[in-house]
Amino acid sequence: MTADKDIALIGLGVMGENLALNFASHGFAVCGFDTDPAKRLNFARRTQANTTQAAACLQEVVAQLKRPRRLLIMVPAGQAVDSVLHELTPLLQVGDVVMDGGNTLFSDTQRRMATLQQQGILYVGVGVSGGEEGALRGPSLMLGGATEAWPHVRPMMQAIAARADDGRPCCEWMGPGGAGHFVKMVHNGIEYADMQTICEAYWLMHQVLGMPASEIGEVFRQWNKGELGSYLIGITAEILAHHDPDTGLALVDLILDTAEQKGTGKWASQVALDMGVTAPTIANAVFARTMSALQSERVTASSVLSGPQAGMHTDREGTIEKIRRALLAAKVCAYAQGFSLMRAAVREHDWPLPLAGIASVWRAGCIIRARLLEDIRRAHERQPELPNLLMDPHFAKRMSEIQQDLREVVALGALQGVAVPAFMSSLGYYDAYRSARLPANLLQAQRDYFGAHTYQRIDRPGKFHTRWQD
Repeated sequence: MTADKDIALIGLGVMGENLALNFASHGFAVCGFDTDPAKRLNFARRTQANTTQAAACLQEVVAQLKRPRRLLIMVPAGQAVDSVLHELTPLLQVGDVVMDGGNTLFSDTQRRMATLQQQGILYVGVGVSGGEEGALRGPSLMLGGATEAWPHVRPMMQAIAARADDGRPCCEWMGPGGAGHFVKMVHNGIEYADMQTICEAYWLMHQVLGMPASEIGEVFRQWNKGELGSYLIGITAEILAHHDPDTGLALVDLILDTAEQKGTGKWASQVALDMGVTAPTIANAVFARTMSALQSERVTASSVLSGPQAGMHTDREGTIEKIRRALLAAKVCAYAQGFSLMRAAVREHDWPLPLAGIASVWRAGCIIRARLLEDIRRAHERQPELPNLLMDPHFAKRMSEIQQDLREVVALGALQGVAVPAFMSSLGYYDAYRSARLPANLLQAQRDYFGAHTYQRIDRPGKFHTRWQD
């Protein structure tokens, strides 16, 4: 068997198959494998005109690859990856490169990298964003792991990646260890927050202004032309304009209000807590999904628990504009939290995460791609040690212009009894971050009172304890 293939795709689900087709369309010879014979057959049918071949087993995969061998695993995160590696690694040699393109927890990537390093195998975690279409036409790729692997995979990975407006490939090396999967985890945390704030904007227009889905969809379509322009705003406009062919009703109105999740947003929130990073908008977006899962319980509670007497607002255009500006403010806060989490990872793991490069990689191909990311890239390029996105002059100025709208929209939701947890937590984050003094002085006194935890003073150095009860 001739070893003439450039790369192997292991796992021929939608993402794996489309990535294989993407590689083939850029002139790379691809070998594909899946334990499911039906998927192998489908892959062979779709790729029969290309320099692509389906293998019947892993031994055949390895035999077809040029040295150093390059393999991309596209199976569900967790035990499935370990199972593939258990069968695959005995067939490989020193210097071969194995990449995991799933939504893997970064610590699992670090564990696997350490194990394979002992055998001389170069392991890489690849954050892949863009969904089915992105995999085929150009995803955003965030790679990290064994640094020696980057020169071997860079040409092909950057070839298949999306391109930003300036022509730069949306594919970059994030650093050693689990850096690539860590950045993808943060991406997904921001994605959770972005989606939740968009949903809250939609819900306010629906509940407070009484607007039907089609009219709200037109608002989002207009918003997509301006500074809020993004992939998620664009698809939201399309979703709201879509009608169910059977009933003629807006399809979104027929969808059960219970959201699912795969865990990456939860991981981002947990890691933020572990690292002492404030990320309330991301965390509340996760909690909003868990609250949605209590659907039957909420239906019962709606007939038991009272709220404010809601009324329709007459200033429709003015309220819509306030919601737009509030959405922008919440979006900036979500990105600020995500980039703060990555900056903490630089300190915690000693990773040289390229923050400006990350913003650049996210400008196209990925789910959170947005016009805003070019401004974020410039902010981190201007000031590599920027402590928080809110401190960049451009964003500080823009937030000063729109923070009042965020306040009024949060107040509107509260007074009308419409839950807007992501908007509320964004405002709380902004106000806390801009406060020179917080009530933690009382909190620390409480801790000292019941636990003798000590406190610091503003007028002298050292730690102090008070006998609060005589």
